[in-house]
Amino acid sequence: MTDSEHTAETERARRSYDRIAPLYDLMEWLPERRYRSWRSRLWSEVRGPRVLEVGVGTGRNLPFHPPGLRVTAIDLSPKMLSHARDRARELGTDVDLWEGDVEALEFEDGSFDEVVATFVFCSVPDPLVGLREVRRVLKPHGRLLLLEHVRARNAILGRAMDLANPISVRTTGVNINRRTVETVQQAGFELEWVEDVGLRGVFELIVALCSCKKAYQFGLP
Repeated sequence: MTDSEHTAETERARRSYDRIAPLYDLMEWLPERRYRSWRSRLWSEVRGPRVLEVGVGTGRNLPFHPPGLRVTAIDLSPKMLSHARDRARELGTDVDLWEGDVEALEFEDGSFDEVVATFVFCSVPDPLVGLREVRRVLKPHGRLLLLEHVRARNAILGRAMDLANPISVRTTGVNINRRTVETVQQAGFELEWVEDVGLRGVFELIVALCSCKKAYQFGLP
């Protein structure tokens, strides 16, 4: 992907999420009934104290932030962030909300102890670039914690997801067949554990360590 193509993809994603922001919570009401328990499970593993949440959206994760953390949360869409700010005020949650792109994070190297994201890397134009940026802003031995939907391990279902993916991308901007566990490893992380939470491997919790000092010294592969 060229720089101009990447910029176009990023702007397309921003416009798409700005457009659906007013209806996003309503659109996600039914699946969110299941997602809430998975979000809670993921955030129960967060230790901090300095945490970056990538793709905060309308703030669905805010009720699950453990007390005592210093959380910075970013999103590509200004209109999604507006809803997150409203939710933070309603909850009385102390969170620093910023507009930002995971593929070009505006934070110094080694700024965070942990980075958390839920259902984000399915829609990032280049997830490998985004995950390398995450690695850059993590401290040595920091952790990455993800809740993602991924390509099914079942051969038949996985192939069906491959065939349906172009339609999903065109209509929602979401890739349903990404191999996110493998991409996390390609970005230079060491898997700590992966947990199947739904549909036989379609929904997974992924926890990985930033264990390589190169991530901090910046000879990134």
